[in-house]
Amino acid sequence: MARYRGPQTKIARKFGEPIFGPDKAFEHKNYPPGMHGNNRRRRKVSEYGTQLKEKQKVKYTYGVLEKQFRNLFKKAASHKGVTGTVLLQLLESRLDNVVFRLGIAPTRAAARQLVGHKHIVVNNKVVNIPSYSVRPGDVIGVREKSKSLEVVTDSLSSQRHNKYPWIEWDGEAKTGKFLNVPEREEIPENIKEQLIVELYSK
Repeated sequence: MARYRGPQTKIARKFGEPIFGPDKAFEHKNYPPGMHGNNRRRRKVSEYGTQLKEKQKVKYTYGVLEKQFRNLFKKAASHKGVTGTVLLQLLESRLDNVVFRLGIAPTRAAARQLVGHKHIVVNNKVVNIPSYSVRPGDVIGVREKSKSLEVVTDSLSSQRHNKYPWIEWDGEAKTGKFLNVPEREEIPENIKEQLIVELYSK
């Protein structure tokens, strides 16, 4: 399966929430896509269907492919702690997600592109792997010659980097510090991770 590059609003409408961020088109039509829209009678979704839908929502939200997601789940299951919470913590620790949370990029897709094009440094070393796992104490920043990129300057002006307690932002240096792995209650995504654990436990 290739990474999804189609209309994001269509996917957001499928899940009934703006999983890719603020979306005016979604606000205008926040019901499922299709010619019958909100009037179509929908069959009751099975337990498996509900669990699968939650997994798909998480994959789209974080931009992770099926094989990557399965490997992350196996890693989470082998860690101490609640598997579902550990899974979300591993997703939040991905470099592309941290770049997004810091406000360096407006979306996770844009963050993944910045990382892939070698605009991001971790502890002063260029890292171009979006799935790179950031550790507490790591300093993430914009490469010196990339600090004037329009996508970076526009995104940083949003001040989104001040929203999360597990990261610290230095506006002058344009660097952020990953202070600690976030607790479950600190992760703002509307995800029922227990459904995913139940799905993989079958």
